[in-house]
Amino acid sequence: MRFAIIGAGVIGRTHAAAINELGPEAELTLVVDEMPARAMEVAEAHGAEYGTSSAQALDRDDIDAVAICTPSGQHAALAVAALEAGKHIVVEKPLDVTLEAALRVVDAERRSGRTATVISQHRFDAASQLVQRAVQENRFGRLTSAVASLAWWRTQGYYDSGDWRGTWALDGGGALMNQGIHTIDLLVWMLGDPVEVYAQTACLAHERIEVEDTAAATIRFANGALAVVHGTTAAYPGMTARLQIHGNRGSAVIDGDRLEYFHAASGDADSGAYGAGASANQAGDVLGEQEGGATAGADPAALSGAHSDQYRDFVAAVSQGRAPLVTVAEAAKTLAVVGAIYESARTGRPTPVQFDALREGIDHTPA
Repeated sequence: MRFAIIGAGVIGRTHAAAINELGPEAELTLVVDEMPARAMEVAEAHGAEYGTSSAQALDRDDIDAVAICTPSGQHAALAVAALEAGKHIVVEKPLDVTLEAALRVVDAERRSGRTATVISQHRFDAASQLVQRAVQENRFGRLTSAVASLAWWRTQGYYDSGDWRGTWALDGGGALMNQGIHTIDLLVWMLGDPVEVYAQTACLAHERIEVEDTAAATIRFANGALAVVHGTTAAYPGMTARLQIHGNRGSAVIDGDRLEYFHAASGDADSGAYGAGASANQAGDVLGEQEGGATAGADPAALSGAHSDQYRDFVAAVSQGRAPLVTVAEAAKTLAVVGAIYESARTGRPTPVQFDALREGIDHTPA
């Protein structure tokens, strides 16, 4: 599969490395960026051509797929154009900054018969896969609650590094939309359909941005489960992303992309000791010892390995004529949750998640 990348910034470089890691399955053919020097640097590092116009990627017959790595508010327009040009697409998260824009991509994919995915690479982590499988197998019993927390740090220089950062129009939000969306995606993937949110947001540690650097919310799901969402880029010096899943027969904790705790009752759940904690931890049995290493909270470059796993799934999905693990409709559902959190914070009232418009597309398999 021959790829073009549109956008050669930090995340575009991550996509280039991920494509390169696929070996003979994929080839980076073209890198496009409005800044010629940036496009040339990434292209030369991977033996590709470079250009400055997205049309160069969309008009070429020798380009099979396009990776969209531009500022978030430009994603949907480019995605729709690429699908209409007959290209498969990989979109860096989020799908766009509004649900309306995201649904245009869902519709364009359906009409095009091409395959589209949105980067949610932590669905491919070993810990995430194991916990999701346990949920599907009902090993935790009835899901009752969850906690999704991301406590990262971003300097003022991070927000000042690009005019689009920290803006509603192109960034779409702050700590939740740009960083916490990964953990929210895992939460929604595991707990199911979100129904309603209630939230507050604030900007407490940064200047000259329109969006939040701190947010707290509750989510009610269709199955009755309740979740707490906490996201911040104002937690110096930066800690980990953490997801807790709890049911009436078991619990799991993923911290820093690693399985920290796992317990699924094998008999009568009531027989366990009150607050059993570490003594009941089965994580070592179900996953084995995990090697240390940098997490995304400490080193954004550490994302490239997980990106490669998602790219591998995407290429296989195209080859096999199936839907990828992360569809655009699934990404739109996660975006709907973030949008509802922002709306609730704005109005000060509980806000329904606009999910009904997505139902038709959730299980869509490209023609």
